[in-house]
Amino acid sequence: MSLLNRIAALYVDGFRNMTIGRSLWALIIIKLIIFFAVIKLLFFPDVLATNYDDDASRADAVRQSLSSER
Repeated sequence: MSLLNRIAALYVDGFRNMTIGRSLWALIIIKLIIFFAVIKLLFFPDVLATNYDDDASRADAVRQSLSSER
């Protein structure tokens, strides 16, 4: 077997034989999802949706912003 196949087999076998590790990984993934959802809501608000009523005005604002900064 090549080195990459042996490394992959090591990790696959290790994850397959986990008992408490699976629940810990599930907890970590759930925490990360909640963390990134909260971060997105707090630091990346949807400014275009709050400041403009329709898609045409949003597109015009983005177009003006992109063309005026250069």
